[in-house]
Amino acid sequence: MTQQTSGAAISFVGGGVMAEAIIGGVLHARLAEPRNVRVGEPVEPRRDYLRDTHGVKAFADNLDAIDGTDLVFLAIKPQSLPYALPALKGHLGAGQTVVSIIAGATMDTLVSGLGHRAVIRVMPNTPAQIGEGMSVWTASPRTPQTAVDATRDVVGTLGAQLQVDDEKIIDMATALSASGPAYVFMFIEALIDAGVYLGMTRDVARTLALQTVLGSARLVEQTGRHPAELKDMVTSPGGTTIEAALALERSGFRASVIDAVVAAYDKSVALGNQK
Repeated sequence: MTQQTSGAAISFVGGGVMAEAIIGGVLHARLAEPRNVRVGEPVEPRRDYLRDTHGVKAFADNLDAIDGTDLVFLAIKPQSLPYALPALKGHLGAGQTVVSIIAGATMDTLVSGLGHRAVIRVMPNTPAQIGEGMSVWTASPRTPQTAVDATRDVVGTLGAQLQVDDEKIIDMATALSASGPAYVFMFIEALIDAGVYLGMTRDVARTLALQTVLGSARLVEQTGRHPAELKDMVTSPGGTTIEAALALERSGFRASVIDAVVAAYDKSVALGNQK
């Protein structure tokens, strides 16, 4: 935690799941006091929930929420961007930095739409809700170093983080790490269903599938070995694993995963090109 971040005033345009994950991380790390966290959220029950659960201030009007804050997080759906940017334009102070977690929203779109040059793009993912996320982010050249440092601290509360210079990597990360949990969840679901098909109870199959995925990921991380090398260690000649690997290859497993990531990337780019 840097000295600049401690006690910072942070606001959110949108109070959804990802905004709440960031709020939780910020408060847990004591990067800001609850009274210095402000949320603009149109849904009244959601505002009440955020106030009651986290002790933050919540407003129906986004302009009331961002007033006097240092970091302004844009945590809305891409479809809401054409309405949100004009409403905020002209209301951001020179000392404020906008941090967008909106998929596909380019730096040019944000800077021109807001009339504001201090902008940071962050692409987190849903495991951020439990502090196990992967966030990739980049800052505009006009963003003050204090705001860059503050954002690094905030993003760090969500899990692993990687700052990049090339904005193109943000759209790539949207397809790989931000959408990636859905692919993993589908794979886990398929493993569980396979266990049930073989005759296991769903609880047993779930336990086996979850630990298999967790342990395999940790093995790749801790050994630093290529996944193909570790796969070969499991694959005995003429054994069960090579039989399963052949079935996966026949069904286009590897190509399907690559196609999925490319499709998500194309969609992210298309969202960024919307007017």
